[in-house]
Amino acid sequence: MSRYRGENFGDGTEDPSPVRIQCVLNAGADGHGSLKDGGRLEVRGDIHRLSRPVLNGRPVSDPFNLGPGWVGYDFQAALGCPVKLVNDAAMQALGSYRGGKMLYLGFGTGLGSAMVLNGIVEPMELGHLPYKDATFEDYVGVRGFKRFGELKWRGYANDVVSRLVKALEPDDVVLGGGNVGNLGTLPVGCRAGANANAFIGGFRVWEQVESPCTMQ
Repeated sequence: MSRYRGENFGDGTEDPSPVRIQCVLNAGADGHGSLKDGGRLEVRGDIHRLSRPVLNGRPVSDPFNLGPGWVGYDFQAALGCPVKLVNDAAMQALGSYRGGKMLYLGFGTGLGSAMVLNGIVEPMELGHLPYKDATFEDYVGVRGFKRFGELKWRGYANDVVSRLVKALEPDDVVLGGGNVGNLGTLPVGCRAGANANAFIGGFRVWEQVESPCTMQ
């Protein structure tokens, strides 16, 4: 998988979408590519993890941080190999799964979310649900962290976790994402995820027959 680390491409221009997408895919193919603004790419193999909803192996909408043109793009032709696309939170959830009913929440740019129930993973968009005068991710994503500061952000994050756990009643709760370290002591009943779990999640997507985990 190749995923751009950054808010945008940095140059303010609008390249044709296929060229921009191919830039990301080609640069990530050898695991150490870079873009002209210095942004780095990381590789997870031939499964692509997108921070947007994915349905039947296709992006439902364009990833906000990667520009337009991803919906309907022929990834298999571009890479020359079989490709599976998975929502990023679902991939982390699969890699973190130990059994039963598990809720994954990713505190990153926004609020990623997925549920795994008896080996079936269901990507979710809980971050867009209403919260106070905005949405969950407006308060506990990067925008909220910058706006409120760490201490207030931590309070909101704990409140959001508590609300979602009460509503969904999972057996296990995994908290991940780039900002999980800013939570301090994790809420009771929660455990921290790890970026490396995305590798396990990717393997499990390809090994659906042998693995207890399957894609919904």
